[in-house]
Amino acid sequence: MSFATKPQLARQMLERAFNADIPCRWVTADAVYGHDRRLRCWLEARHQPFVLAIPKNEPLWWQKPQYVRADVIAASLTPDDWEKQSAGLGTKGERWYDWAQVPLWRLQLSEEERCYGHYLLIRRSRDEKQERTYYVVYAHEDQADLKTLVQVAGYRWEIESGFEETKGECGLDHYEVRRWQSWYRHITLSLLAHAVLAVLRMQEKKNTGGADSPECVGTA
Repeated sequence: MSFATKPQLARQMLERAFNADIPCRWVTADAVYGHDRRLRCWLEARHQPFVLAIPKNEPLWWQKPQYVRADVIAASLTPDDWEKQSAGLGTKGERWYDWAQVPLWRLQLSEEERCYGHYLLIRRSRDEKQERTYYVVYAHEDQADLKTLVQVAGYRWEIESGFEETKGECGLDHYEVRRWQSWYRHITLSLLAHAVLAVLRMQEKKNTGGADSPECVGTA
């Protein structure tokens, strides 16, 4: 076993999933992964759409092949460039933010590549702080509308909520081990138990006439 960074581990896991023909419409992750340009280029080479968080100082090609920081691009936007959108339901209801989408300059070497685009997606809180979060997007032109990108970015909360649920319900973080095999088995079984509970809850909701959950968009 050799050391690997988090983006390298993510690529290994994604590659196994892709090679197994597991469908994946989107890849989304936090800035640890979005900042890794090699991971982004690898996904683009497979024409795999993604919405990846990036730090505010991430250099991007904006109007020409010259690097500009993400926060500098955001500072150039006007009030009309922002749109109120919900990132999905949270514990206190809809998670409302202001969002902006900025096309980025990219090389388009083939007819297939011309169907895809790069975008900077910006989320701004609606309180006095107006805190901003930045995402780099690679998507087919048919998928690149703001509502879809906001929805994909919002799925990260559901993933994090799922981990918190697994810790509380299935003991995901309740382990004391010395070897990675033991850790791997514990994590796998905890996640499997949580998946079983999620399916049972969904079946119970359907049996009692509850509302169905929204359709999954196949996000990794």
